[in-house]
Amino acid sequence: MTSGEPFHRPLHFIPFPDRMIIQRVRSGVITSAGWGKIIHWWQYCARLCRLLRQAKTITHYCCVGEKVLVRILIVEDDRLLGEGIQMGLKQAGWQVDWVSDGLAARHALTSESFAALVLDLGLPRLSGLDVLKELRANRQQLPVLILTARDAPEDVVAGLDAGADDYVIKPFNLGELAARLRALVRRAGGRAASELCHGELRLDPASRQVSFAGRSVELSAREFDILHELLNHAGRVMTKAQIEEHLYAWGDELESNAIEVHIHHLRRKLAPDLIRTVRGVGYLIPEAT
Repeated sequence: MTSGEPFHRPLHFIPFPDRMIIQRVRSGVITSAGWGKIIHWWQYCARLCRLLRQAKTITHYCCVGEKVLVRILIVEDDRLLGEGIQMGLKQAGWQVDWVSDGLAARHALTSESFAALVLDLGLPRLSGLDVLKELRANRQQLPVLILTARDAPEDVVAGLDAGADDYVIKPFNLGELAARLRALVRRAGGRAASELCHGELRLDPASRQVSFAGRSVELSAREFDILHELLNHAGRVMTKAQIEEHLYAWGDELESNAIEVHIHHLRRKLAPDLIRTVRGVGYLIPEAT
């Protein structure tokens, strides 16, 4: 595969060794077949990461029309798996931050803002279940999707009862994971339908299509993301810092006047009075009347 070639290979699932194999590894008792499964798993994850680095689009998982961008946090202690999920969801249009242990997750959740959390349970330093219980004890309503190899019914019940909003078992389909995250974020915003409507403005996060007064409007990726965020908070002023925090992941480059430039372009392409500036505070799309 050459750089930039769309990824069409049938990579439906990220395989994960079953619990019996893991227990045998820990006890030092493992058959040749068990070693074969483990080697296959590591090779598969390495292949996934390599292909994700090479491909600019992942058409088998998430077509361009499926993209939606919000900032999420992934907590996964396996480096190859975490890197693969991060790259895959970024290709699907998400801004993704990734940490590999429970204490790092606690720090990130108390110091940053996220639209959703993807949480493994078997984490070092602090278990995923404890991270979730702390989150809910602090009355944080952040949508949480548990992503784990623990498939026993009692584990599923414990995770959901601790406050998880969804529970996905490894191996999993990356396209399904992205769709579940979109649904969680929609429900958290009090919406069942994916399309956002504001007067003559229509925005569809799934297809990333925008129309105004019946005509299609072409926006850049950042323009779309900023408009989406302002519409999600219609009627409330968003500061420049809040917009940046919601839309930019750790390490993203950001010019000092980037938000102002994008707002200017949105006004020119849509309507001059759609986005109002509250001087000294931030930006506002008034609630639709």
